[in-house]
Amino acid sequence: MTQEEIRATVTLCLLAAFADGEKHDREREQIRQVAEGLARDQAIHLPGLYQDVLLRRVSLPQVLATLSSPTARQLAYEMVVCVCDADGHTSPKEEAFLAQVRQAWGMGGSGGALGTASGGSYTEFEQQAQVVADMPLQAAVPEASLPQDAAVPHPTAVDGLGSPNQQRRPGTLSREAMDSKILKASIMNGAIELLPENLSTLAIIPLQMRLVYQIGQSYGYELDRGHIKDLLAALGVGLTSQYLEEAGRKLLSGLLGKKGKGLLGGLGRQAVSSGMSFASTYALGHVANQYYAGGRTLSTEMLKNAYQHVMQDGRQQQERYMPQIQATARELNMAKIMSMVRGG
Repeated sequence: MTQEEIRATVTLCLLAAFADGEKHDREREQIRQVAEGLARDQAIHLPGLYQDVLLRRVSLPQVLATLSSPTARQLAYEMVVCVCDADGHTSPKEEAFLAQVRQAWGMGGSGGALGTASGGSYTEFEQQAQVVADMPLQAAVPEASLPQDAAVPHPTAVDGLGSPNQQRRPGTLSREAMDSKILKASIMNGAIELLPENLSTLAIIPLQMRLVYQIGQSYGYELDRGHIKDLLAALGVGLTSQYLEEAGRKLLSGLLGKKGKGLLGGLGRQAVSSGMSFASTYALGHVANQYYAGGRTLSTEMLKNAYQHVMQDGRQQQERYMPQIQATARELNMAKIMSMVRGG
């Protein structure tokens, strides 16, 4: 893709992110931070694109006209579908936004003349994205394997939050086993981040939510999506902004939408070393474990501070477990991820 097409794709994603008009100020701030964090390429100038969208200096027809090639349209449309689904559902306003895009580009219900990057119809892609976004929380968390002699880390930052006072259910995991479970889930999400498809990027968020659900369940809490989203918000994790950050890195590195396993070398290594999925899953799992173990008494400030500290530890651990992340990625494809999503 050309720089102009990348700029237009990112702008379209930002327009989609604000399409429902219901973004909380906190989420708007997180999206702004994502734009600044991805601003290394001055030719793209993401903070300026964010301001253009927020101040309505750019219109949807202008952006759509810039994306003229079938490949650019395929990738851009798949990205905006995932942006709209990142929080678990597509609102009526977001669906109206997607309908405007489809109409402008002449996409019929079966994808029109373009098809999708995966070879199916646009309707099929949207259905798959919805399946990913709505994955059942109750199914097992997919875990990567570890070498038998691997030492499993435990972040000391969460120990400062106080001693657990909530009893686990009989037969549930010890601290050491929970640490191992969180590490394996972190490696899996780090591996998924290496894959080039939009749906793989979208899958990371609900897999994190599934991990939180099972941690809460181990202490006797039956959570729903609303509870988990509230916890993520308290930690400072925005669902839409997280997808934009992960997909934005791939897009700017030229990795998003590519086929094959070539991304596991060269740019692929660079992408995962700067990616967030391992570290964010690692931090989310450990802070959630301490939160539910302590009877959900921690303040928002304590949760947010702990999350940031454990994120730093997670980034260091990510480098340590890079071989496992890459080995796991080599065994993954979208069919396996869809099976995970469905609880298979």
